[in-house]
Amino acid sequence: MKIRGLGRFDAENLLRGYSIGDRITVGQKSLTIVEAWLPEARRSMARRAQVIGAKDAGFIVSWMGIGSGSKVLEGGHGSGGLAMHLASVLGKSGLLASVESRPEHAEVGKSNMDRLREVLPEFPEWHLIGGEMSEVGEQVSDVCEKFDAAIIDLAEPWKVLASIEPMLRIGGRVACYCPTSSQLERSWESCEDLGLIVEWSGEIIERRWSKASKGGVRPGNQPMGHTAFLLIAGKIAPHEEE
Repeated sequence: MKIRGLGRFDAENLLRGYSIGDRITVGQKSLTIVEAWLPEARRSMARRAQVIGAKDAGFIVSWMGIGSGSKVLEGGHGSGGLAMHLASVLGKSGLLASVESRPEHAEVGKSNMDRLREVLPEFPEWHLIGGEMSEVGEQVSDVCEKFDAAIIDLAEPWKVLASIEPMLRIGGRVACYCPTSSQLERSWESCEDLGLIVEWSGEIIERRWSKASKGGVRPGNQPMGHTAFLLIAGKIAPHEEE
């Protein structure tokens, strides 16, 4: 095992004889052995594609009402960053279908999810489907006929919205993760064309603070960088009752 800042070592031999809560020394660093959870799994995850971080993932989960037992479709699995957050809240009664077109990304994402499965007390029913989102509708429908939520993290979300909309239940929501404003605009227009109601759109800004050397706290030196624009739209009934 290779850990940044610690080097390469045999974790099994190093931890033999120790228990959760014990403190050990690795090189010149003193570490505490803790029970692994989502934060530990994310911190040590392998990355090939850019991941949706905790800032945006937490907002998506909360605003879309995703929780225990929800059925969620993920378009663009990548390294599994968002899927790990989803798995931690869905529980064993939930379902997650992840679609990824690039095998090299799917391989990394699967390894991260397999590791997370080992540490979560409950893990949802999870399906990883290879292929383009617009072309795997039949495979996705075999997994679940109607989803409560769908999250699209693709370069051109507007091109797959038409194939995803029929998979959502009435009252279900779809989120588009858009790095640029032009992607946001086209996704917004596509949602309106499909009769989806845009409920929220914008970006989540994170500003970290740190402790000053001479006392007090101040904004940290980390940049308030842009991650992506988010758009969340809901599906309503197609016609009003007479």
